[in-house]
Amino acid sequence: PLLEDILKPTYGVIIYQEQVMQIAQKLSGFTAGQADLLRRAMGKKKRAELEKQKQGFIEGAIKNGIAKDVATGIFLKIEPFAEYGFNKSHAAAYAVIAYQTAFLKTYYPNEFFVASMSMEISNQKKLSEFYEELKRLNISVIRPDINESFADFSSDGSKFYYALGAIKNVGFEAISNIVKERMRNGKFKDLIDFINRVNPKNINKLQLEGLVQAGAFDNINRNRNSLIKSIPNIITKSKNIHENKLNNQIDLFDDSGNEQTSFIENIDDWIIETKLAKEFETLGFYISDHPLNQYKSMFMQYNIIDYEKFENNSDIISSNIACTVLKVQEKKTQKGNSYAIVKFSDLSNVFELFIFSEIFELNRDNLVEGNSLMITLIKNYLDDSKVQKRINVKKIISLKELTNKQINKITFKFNDIKDLKKIEKLSIREGKTDVKIFVNKNGKNHVFYLKNKRKINNEVLNSLNLIENIVID
Repeated sequence: PLLEDILKPTYGVIIYQEQVMQIAQKLSGFTAGQADLLRRAMGKKKRAELEKQKQGFIEGAIKNGIAKDVATGIFLKIEPFAEYGFNKSHAAAYAVIAYQTAFLKTYYPNEFFVASMSMEISNQKKLSEFYEELKRLNISVIRPDINESFADFSSDGSKFYYALGAIKNVGFEAISNIVKERMRNGKFKDLIDFINRVNPKNINKLQLEGLVQAGAFDNINRNRNSLIKSIPNIITKSKNIHENKLNNQIDLFDDSGNEQTSFIENIDDWIIETKLAKEFETLGFYISDHPLNQYKSMFMQYNIIDYEKFENNSDIISSNIACTVLKVQEKKTQKGNSYAIVKFSDLSNVFELFIFSEIFELNRDNLVEGNSLMITLIKNYLDDSKVQKRINVKKIISLKELTNKQINKITFKFNDIKDLKKIEKLSIREGKTDVKIFVNKNGKNHVFYLKNKRKINNEVLNSLNLIENIVID
């Protein structure tokens, strides 16, 4: 009852620092000065001073006829609040800002994220969180593109353009100059056009590496590995062209027909795993593809489901989840044992899991940013209503290891006899897989068994692109 007048305006909840001071004055007889000392001790987390204030608070309350356990309980409630509570004027201002932010995000999401991400353009951790939110809201994101994107984040109302200036090692002023050239004279037709028009002062090794690894040149030249290896040649070519322009000279030995290929290394592109790892290194997240897409053929074989389905379905107590490690926070227990809080990403969600010491130490080498894993989860409910639950990690396996493991038995299902050509090159050497083939012709099923075992693992299946045609026994 003594607190009713103090807490009535905020419906019984302590909101403002002034309320903490008023409670101390009314319950314990503190003066305004003493109440302010209590507020400051709580805010600054001075343990010795806080214990002194706590003792005074309880003793004062007892003198006012309040039971010791009640006084102690009230103090324990206001103590954690004071560590993050604000005075009334600050709280009101924050409430207005929170409302305005929520309004803008709801009704002007593109503009909201342009402003928010531009403010954090050099903070990849925050940009990663914003990007996940963009995906959740189904906002179409145009990934970094030298011919579409701008130095800063931008939107045309329907599409959201990722900022070139947010790429690691890409200087904002330099990329701004490159964008200005594109705006003045049109899109870059090809790499030689880019080199001819861009001032060499605006391109250096690190800047070009960042742009290539983020996929900014994919619409000009999709072979990122080739471009990376050609960067020294590109820089030299750019400087030569610029110097010739300054001296009004023409390169008499320049074969314009071969310009595009003469200085570009003719090598194979990175495999998808390397490409995405470089992309992650440059942007802090995956934007062109997800590493798990290359392991989809394994999902049925190992009964892999999405984390969201596992978490929300009360009938599923244990399951395998395929995920990629985004971030590992290693911590220590009071006994000095290591444990971790790990942020994962699957094909539909981002989630965090607590990894206990024993599992963490066994799998330290696998729990590295960028690694794709299969984790076995166990769900324990803490009450009969199945509302409160704890999810524990029981097992961690590298998906790469599973990819190389040969399959015991497999069945291919085709609707046309001509489709058999898709599997004619399966290797017999060191084969351990029994192969069964169903062919549906004119409504009749024809069954074949290959005499010799074939060498089939999930890497082979991914290369065949036959996920819909296989049944793994």
